[in-house]
Amino acid sequence: MEKLFLIILHDFTGINLKIKWFYSKIKSNRKRFQKQRGEYMDRSTDLWTFGRGDNFHLQEYLGAHKETRGEQEGFTFRVWAPNAQAVDLIGDFTDWEARKIPMGRNEGGVWEVFCSDAKEGDIYKYLVTRQNGHQVQKIDPLALWMEKRPNTGSIIKTIPEKNWKDGLWRARRKKLGFKERPVNIYEVHAGSWKRNEDHSSYTFKQLKEELIPYLVEMNYTHVEFMPVMAHPLGLSWGYQLMGYFALEQTYGSPEEFQDFVEECHLNNIGVIVDWVPGHFIINDDALAYYDGTPTFEYQDEHRAHNYGWGL
Repeated sequence: MEKLFLIILHDFTGINLKIKWFYSKIKSNRKRFQKQRGEYMDRSTDLWTFGRGDNFHLQEYLGAHKETRGEQEGFTFRVWAPNAQAVDLIGDFTDWEARKIPMGRNEGGVWEVFCSDAKEGDIYKYLVTRQNGHQVQKIDPLALWMEKRPNTGSIIKTIPEKNWKDGLWRARRKKLGFKERPVNIYEVHAGSWKRNEDHSSYTFKQLKEELIPYLVEMNYTHVEFMPVMAHPLGLSWGYQLMGYFALEQTYGSPEEFQDFVEECHLNNIGVIVDWVPGHFIINDDALAYYDGTPTFEYQDEHRAHNYGWGL
């Protein structure tokens, strides 16, 4: 049962207020819903935890994951599109729509298929058939990488386990705390902080070499990036997202971003990323009306449509 805590103050004179949150309930829920891979959204109860926000491991289940079935190696693809009439997997390995691979639907509205022809680096999309028979190519909402603009295909990407070297920084942060320490945050747009001679954006590999020394010289404690997730308009700051979990490819690879974060920590600089779950781009091939109905947006179209930002 949710709890409401209340205090009534009749006189605010000379009072400094501070709220301290206790996360025992959140940790309890997180532990409760940790399941083995393949069980996250197979049943309606799991879908309920997803909709309520208690399913913390969707990335372990949805998206493209390397698996071995019998003697065959390949990738299992899963996507949530509960109201679709059908979903087919298309990509480099199917010659796109020339050879569609039908996906099967489970009780939770997740479509799944194993493909032994798929390999690391292949580009793919889902061909979603809506209830009215109209077909639309859609990105994978949980893809970890996407094509460079203006293309929008999802890319099969397995991020290898990194041997992080920032343990001392993390231990010091935990010991010293961060709520009581002064901060000096440098907000930056990765795509325009500096540009190459051909006007292309710096990658995180380049930013590691030039931005971090600047942060150290100017005594910043943190760097905060405007959105670095995949977005279709290079002239924007990245707030109209396509993929919430895919690094914008013009900024480099996920591994390069990891290296940047690690180097920041080694220089006693924290990293903050502006992650924007409140709205996304309304392009046909992105998240809007994913299965033909409001899927990742409000059911009420008047609440769903954010006229300033999209959906």
